[in-house]
Amino acid sequence: MNKTNTKKFDFKNIIRESAVLLVLIVIIIVFSCLSPQFFKISNFITILRQISILAIVSVGMTLVLISGGIDLSVGSIVSVVSVITSMAAVNLGMPAGAAILVGLVIGILMGLINGLMITLTGMPPMIGTLATQLVFRGLGFIICNGASIYHLPEGFKVFGQGYVGAVPVPVIIMAVVLLVFAFFLSKTYMGRYFYSVGSNSEATRLCGLNTRKIQILAYAMCGFLSAVGAIIMTSRVNSGQPKAGDGYEMDVLTACVVGGISINGGEGKIRHIIVGVLIIGILSNGLTIIGVSEYWQQVAKGLILAMAVAFDAVQKKRKAA
Repeated sequence: MNKTNTKKFDFKNIIRESAVLLVLIVIIIVFSCLSPQFFKISNFITILRQISILAIVSVGMTLVLISGGIDLSVGSIVSVVSVITSMAAVNLGMPAGAAILVGLVIGILMGLINGLMITLTGMPPMIGTLATQLVFRGLGFIICNGASIYHLPEGFKVFGQGYVGAVPVPVIIMAVVLLVFAFFLSKTYMGRYFYSVGSNSEATRLCGLNTRKIQILAYAMCGFLSAVGAIIMTSRVNSGQPKAGDGYEMDVLTACVVGGISINGGEGKIRHIIVGVLIIGILSNGLTIIGVSEYWQQVAKGLILAMAVAFDAVQKKRKAA
């Protein structure tokens, strides 16, 4: 009986993944027909470079979602790390490597703040990280007095503007992150614990696992990956921006949910992120090429997120029935 249910469940997952891939293919075909500029190698390389930051931060969000949480502060973490890393390099005269290390540590600390606050107080993750989103965003402006930081050292440019052969460095970093965390989730005990906590936190606790530490680790990893994204973004624009990550959490959440990461926890693979990020990235790129305003692009992304969340909710009800 269990074997039959497992096969049925796997079949449903295959159908869903195939549907998402079909949507991606349809989007590519539509934009290829609408604009001759779209279906070019140079444009696809541009798309990969554009989605690299989104993909990296989405991996962090996925870790949190799988473990049963959500992090709405990732955009603010990106902004704060962008500002602090730039100030460390420009105002304090740190070498690029040292400034980047400072930024990564700050990202981890901000993730730890989220994890500790949520696990120790029992606060709903959405409310908790919405609060830290506002706090972190405000701190980003306070630290730099609302001004952008320019004149970053030359060594900083490689992370956002460099190439290895014909491949942009951000794309290489994205590929490494995707591979490392795909291995982490599928091949390590800790990765499996993330799924266990997200599926049934109480049952996991009764099995002797420290669910709080697992959830805190998920938020810390999310903070770290948000910081990696911030450093690439800062390098790309060659400046620290207090608004660098404004609204970024919604793009990240949309990419995760569209790809197939459940907002209810315990489900999702790194390959789902890849498809979700490609859909969002190609949609943004294609709409820009054909002249659709950014405001209408936001409307489109919002509708896509709403439909994806609704689909996820329906799937949850069917499984419970």
